[in-house]
Amino acid sequence: MIAPIALTCGEPAGIGPEIAVKARRVLGARLPFFWIGDPAHLPEGSAWQAISAPFEAAEVPPEALPVLLHRFPDAQRPGVLTPGNAAEVVAVIARAVSLVQSGAASAICTAPIHKKALKDGAGFAFPGHTEFLAALAGVERVVMMLACPGLRVVPATIHIPLAEVPAALTPDLLEEVLRITHAALCRDFGLAAPRIWVTGLNPHAGEGGAMGGEDLAVIAPVLDRLRAEGLDLTGPLPADTMFHAGARARYDCAVAMYHDQALIPIKTVDFAGGVNVTLGLPFIRTSPDHGTAFDIAGRGIADPSSLIAALEMAAGMAEAHG
Repeated sequence: MIAPIALTCGEPAGIGPEIAVKARRVLGARLPFFWIGDPAHLPEGSAWQAISAPFEAAEVPPEALPVLLHRFPDAQRPGVLTPGNAAEVVAVIARAVSLVQSGAASAICTAPIHKKALKDGAGFAFPGHTEFLAALAGVERVVMMLACPGLRVVPATIHIPLAEVPAALTPDLLEEVLRITHAALCRDFGLAAPRIWVTGLNPHAGEGGAMGGEDLAVIAPVLDRLRAEGLDLTGPLPADTMFHAGARARYDCAVAMYHDQALIPIKTVDFAGGVNVTLGLPFIRTSPDHGTAFDIAGRGIADPSSLIAALEMAAGMAEAHG
C-alpha cells in the first residue's frame, strides 16, 4: 500500500479547489490522496474532513475530501487574484515537497498556479512550478513529459521562441534529455528496456541535409553514441509520420525537438486527459495539463479529467517505485 499522494491547492482563485473536490467524488477511497490548502477556498457545501497527518487520509469517508489544513491570510473569490495569498501558495508547494521527501506522501500532484500572481505577491523568482521544484530538490536539469494512455512525449526544448530552438538544441542538452527520459521510463514506469523514438528538427528530418543540417550534425551523432551504450533509440525521424496509431504502438516515448512538435500530438490524441510529469526529480510529480481557468472558476463546470488522470498516474508511478 503506497502512502497517500499530496495534492497542492494551486491558485485558490482558479479551478483547483473545485476539481479537487470533483476528483475525490470520482476516485473515492480507491486512490489515497489529500489536499493541502484552506477549506475556506473550497466550493460552498463541499464535503471535506481535516487531517493532521497524511496517513489519516485513508480513514476519511470516501465522499469527503481529506484536507491537511494550511490557512491563508485573505478571503478568496473565484476568478479574482488576491496578492496577499501568494506567499501561502508557494508555501503549500514547499510543504508538499517536505512531505514526499520524508516519505509521508508517495508523490506530489500540483494544481495549476498563476505565475504572475506569485511574482507580484510573493516575489516568486521562478518561471513556474517545475523550476521551483527542481530548486527545492537541488536538481539542475529536469525534463517535462506529457502523457496519456497510448502516448508519452518529451520536448527537448520547451518555452522558448521557435527561432531560438536551433541554437538551444545542443548535443549536451539532447543527451541529458534522453538520459533522464530513459532513466525515468525504467524507474518510474517500470519499463526494463524502453523504446524511444526521436524526431528530427526539420521537415523530413532534414532529408539528408537538403532541408537543414541540424538533424545530421546535432541529433544523429547523439543518438549513435547513446545507442552504442545500449539505449533503444530510433531516429531522427520525420515528425509528421511518428504520431499515427500504428507508429505510436511501436515505441514507449517520443522525444521531440520543440514544444509544439510534442504537445500538438498529445492534445490531439487526448485533450482532456493529458498529464504533465516532471522527470529527473528525486520524487514523483504530476500535474493536470491545463491552467487556472479563471474564466470558469466558481461556476461548477470545470472538468476534473486531467487532474484525475494526474492522480492516477502518480499512484501508478509510486507503485512502480515499490
